[in-house]
Amino acid sequence: MGVEIERKFLLAGDGWRVLGRPMLLRQGYLSSQRERVVRVRIEDGAAMLTIKGKSVGASRGEWEYPIPLADAEEFLARLCEQPIIEKYRRRIDFGGMVWEVDEFLGVNAGLVVAEIELAAEDQAFAKPDWIGEEVTDDARYFNANLIAHPFTSW
Repeated sequence: MGVEIERKFLLAGDGWRVLGRPMLLRQGYLSSQRERVVRVRIEDGAAMLTIKGKSVGASRGEWEYPIPLADAEEFLARLCEQPIIEKYRRRIDFGGMVWEVDEFLGVNAGLVVAEIELAAEDQAFAKPDWIGEEVTDDARYFNANLIAHPFTSW
């Protein structure tokens, strides 16, 4: 089993905007239940199916599989819960780690979060000065929850 250990933060400035290359991501959920999430994502012409288990702290099981792009497009159009999540992602190297900054579009426009994946929950890491409040445990910021409760409705 794969394990994802991820911490999520709000942003505290715009210094990140000049870093990394923005890449459009489109993703949808075949299942967005708390116990299991099944996601389809298209990024840079490649498609993935991702299955995630229930979060325990900052950790949860995660499995990813490449799928044909045409299948992913069809899943997003016909099978995934609506609305589809669209966002620009920047991958930013800092302190020997990679931060992923997501700037959401559509019904989640205005939401910007940064995530960092760790090897252990207690792993130390340096924070750029544009990192703000931690929201790892706030379910409102889970991508799967942004379908039923989009940021613009908060």
